[in-house]
Amino acid sequence: MKIEGRTFVISGGASGLGQATAEELVRFGGYVAVLDMNEDNGAAVVSKLGADKTRFFQCNVTDTESIAAAVQGTVEWVKETGKPLGGVIPAAGISLPSTMLDRHNTPLSLPDFNFVLSVNLTGTIDLVRQCLPHLAATTPPSSGSLEDGERGVVIMVASAAAFEGQRGQVSYAASKGAIAAMTLPMTRDLSRYGIRVVTLAPSLFDSAMTSLMSNKVRQSLEGAMEFPRRAGRPEEFAMAARHAVENVMLNGAVIRLDGGMRMPSKL
Repeated sequence: MKIEGRTFVISGGASGLGQATAEELVRFGGYVAVLDMNEDNGAAVVSKLGADKTRFFQCNVTDTESIAAAVQGTVEWVKETGKPLGGVIPAAGISLPSTMLDRHNTPLSLPDFNFVLSVNLTGTIDLVRQCLPHLAATTPPSSGSLEDGERGVVIMVASAAAFEGQRGQVSYAASKGAIAAMTLPMTRDLSRYGIRVVTLAPSLFDSAMTSLMSNKVRQSLEGAMEFPRRAGRPEEFAMAARHAVENVMLNGAVIRLDGGMRMPSKL
């Protein structure tokens, strides 16, 4: 799909990997609806990328009505610009590390577990499902992938933890593992509409989430990487997202971005 002149919806788009992806898509001529909780960060992204190419919508992905309002706002913006919807990238995510039993023999908090799933998993599927009717109604572009009838792409964000979750990552690994698992059935569901589905599974990347790590933890994780032996950069994730948009043969795939890393059981 050609990025230029298409509109993309990105949750978690005002920081980290989501923001980097927004910047990359705008750089290649795209328009981005930035969905995020943080109004100040959202305003900063719009100021940086330009109000003509970006629009901020405050959105809580755990609230289906909040998502509905952001999607409707995006649809109205698309009508104003004439730049059709091209894809949705649910990049909002959190982690609340906790072992199944702590040192006091207290079990994993069920509310915490459900909260992680509500953001990472339910928030992902809710945003995607609410964007899909509008994406499916889009007329395929008059050039590029016309012969394929491609209407758009869904790019979800899993994690290396989906495959090698560490101690304390039960809730996070469950949420990301589910995203990886639903990639193929979602692909099969949407193929008739000319909508592709790709999931990116990063390992250690510089982000707001990883900035909370201690140097000891970070160095241990970097030591598990083969090459390069460092955290990934947001712009490297964004490059992969851009390629997923542009390459029509990428479909039904979960792509690891991990420098050959296989996470150890514990640090």
